[in-house]
Amino acid sequence: MARYRITHDTDYHYSAPVPHSQQLLHLQPRPLAYQHILSQQLHITPPPTRETADWDFFGNPCTHLEFTQPHLRLSVSAETHIEVMSRQWPEFAASAPWEQVVEHCRYTGDPLGDELLAALVFRQESPFGRIKHLFADFAADCFLTGRPLLEATNALMLKIHSEFTFDAEATQIATPLAQVLEERRGVCQDFAHLMMSCLRSLGLPARYVSGYLLTEPPPGQERLIGADASHAWVSVYCPALTTPADGAGERWVDFDPTNAVLPGEQHITLGWGRDFSDVSPLRGVILGGGAHELVVRVTVMPE
Repeated sequence: MARYRITHDTDYHYSAPVPHSQQLLHLQPRPLAYQHILSQQLHITPPPTRETADWDFFGNPCTHLEFTQPHLRLSVSAETHIEVMSRQWPEFAASAPWEQVVEHCRYTGDPLGDELLAALVFRQESPFGRIKHLFADFAADCFLTGRPLLEATNALMLKIHSEFTFDAEATQIATPLAQVLEERRGVCQDFAHLMMSCLRSLGLPARYVSGYLLTEPPPGQERLIGADASHAWVSVYCPALTTPADGAGERWVDFDPTNAVLPGEQHITLGWGRDFSDVSPLRGVILGGGAHELVVRVTVMPE
């Protein structure tokens, strides 16, 4: 078990007044069997006219803000105190062959259980999770005939990690995944979207997980890529497991292609969705504002 204090600061500076703004925040970690939120505070400048705590379609906690007074700056600081436990992942070789999982996830006209119905949302194309033959072709040498799903998924994670270079200047949020695949450069968000798109292109449900990494690792351990910013990884649906993967009755297994590790105590889960657009830490609509400058700072410190 590990305890962390997380600070996520977001500052928008506008060149002209913003008379009206609505914002959606995903800054509160999702309560899970392996992580408990001990306390959380939001500090917002200017004070919002309206603030509403809610849950989104995917069950992630979120906050709606509305500002009706003109402002030149929006500052949101989230301070979270959280407890994270280690997870026991299943034996990869014990998972079902990946082709069987694909067949299990095909719609046959029969009634679907709640678990499968919820999983199939993550099998469809989304704004940043594309379904294309080139992504299936890239993953083909990992997904050999009859190979257990988790073994194949782990091989895909290792392939992305070995063939791609982390480069914070190489991409932006709108950079097409086909370009990321061609240039073999990007950031954790790109690698998560790529791995997720490969899995979906093969017919497998996969979801995008947003979270944080420990800023300073324990003595003797290397600092993981993606610290000091929001991090992202992938979760694949594995329905044939005999034991739930996370102890909460769900059958999802996480993979971090940026660092080639299975997420553990150093990974804090904010939430998950179809892709980044569903769980962006802060997004919204403004009236006016002109040009703007954005500064984001994230610190994850152990206690």
